[in-house]
Amino acid sequence: MNNPKYQYKSERKLRHFEFISEGPKGLIHKMVEYTETGQENVFNLAFGDYDKTTKSIDDLSITNNGDSLKVLATVASTVYAFTEKYPRSWIFATGSTSARTRLYRMGITNNLAEVQVDFLVFGLRIEDNEWEEFIVGEDYDAFLITKKKNYENQN
Repeated sequence: MNNPKYQYKSERKLRHFEFISEGPKGLIHKMVEYTETGQENVFNLAFGDYDKTTKSIDDLSITNNGDSLKVLATVASTVYAFTEKYPRSWIFATGSTSARTRLYRMGITNNLAEVQVDFLVFGLRIEDNEWEEFIVGEDYDAFLITKKKNYENQN
């Protein structure tokens, strides 16, 4: 994504990424985490404010720090880093609320041409229970992303 991004830090496995959102609400600690699902090579992307008390991600907090494009670009940059280390991975993502899922869909839509250079993006509508290649203008409940090379090597 060509939007400005925050610098992030990660551990060696590149499964946990942290960065600081800067805006009118102050400095907000953010975290992106990739966790294994029950399916081989499928990882869940979790993202939100880092809660220092519980040492976990709060994916329901609403920061409104005026930097949502920069935050989403930073999250997207972690996808590139994660899939560079785990090139056969599939990343599952959905919002913790329908509004957040819509925000992610808009982010994908606005950057689809750039994203599709390296990745295949699929959308899922729960009522259909079927993945399809991402179509601009469609409402999806979840997203699945993989490197093009990974997909081409499997087929």
